[in-house]
Amino acid sequence: MLKINKINVNIGLIEILKDVSLELQKGQMVGLIGRNGAGKTTLLRAIMGILPTKSGELIFEENNLIKLPSQKRAYLSIGYMPEDRKLIPSMSAEENILTPVWATNILDWKMRLEWIYKIIPEALELKDRPSTSLSGGQQKLIALSRALMVGSKLLLLDEPSEGIAPALAKRIIDILNDLKKEGVTTLIAESNAGHYKGMLDKSFVIERGQIN
Repeated sequence: MLKINKINVNIGLIEILKDVSLELQKGQMVGLIGRNGAGKTTLLRAIMGILPTKSGELIFEENNLIKLPSQKRAYLSIGYMPEDRKLIPSMSAEENILTPVWATNILDWKMRLEWIYKIIPEALELKDRPSTSLSGGQQKLIALSRALMVGSKLLLLDEPSEGIAPALAKRIIDILNDLKKEGVTTLIAESNAGHYKGMLDKSFVIERGQIN
């Protein structure tokens, strides 16, 4: 489903990713494990087109992602949850969840929103709250819900359980376990694979921009 073959990514003159390769099959939950600064976020941003790829291949289904501008990649049903959530402060929680609908004209959004609220009932409880009133953990739940709205084929999650209260971190891991049971294809970038013991079909360890 997703094939990354020897990609190289620079930020300015600094080489961040060096010949990184990995594959993700449909229905798999795969971990990208590494310390802060190892290159996890850079890889996810490269897949989404937020950062340009210097060389290598990025293939999703039959699509050459390198040839597609970033705004076109969301139309491929790829959902991305950044580490810092990136919620729009002027919008409510539900409006943030629905932003991919307005951007990509998702036709079955009502059914998808109902499914998201079933998987993440906390998001339903928070839907009318201003995003600025939410705790860090609650913001992550809404950011995950937003990624699910567009990510019907692939989810890219950057540190979904880090930097929040332990109870909410455990809740997010429980939600991801439910998504795995539903066959949602997911690539999770995390510093600690132990959070996902028994959940990951395989893991790739990234260190200093290289996968070992």
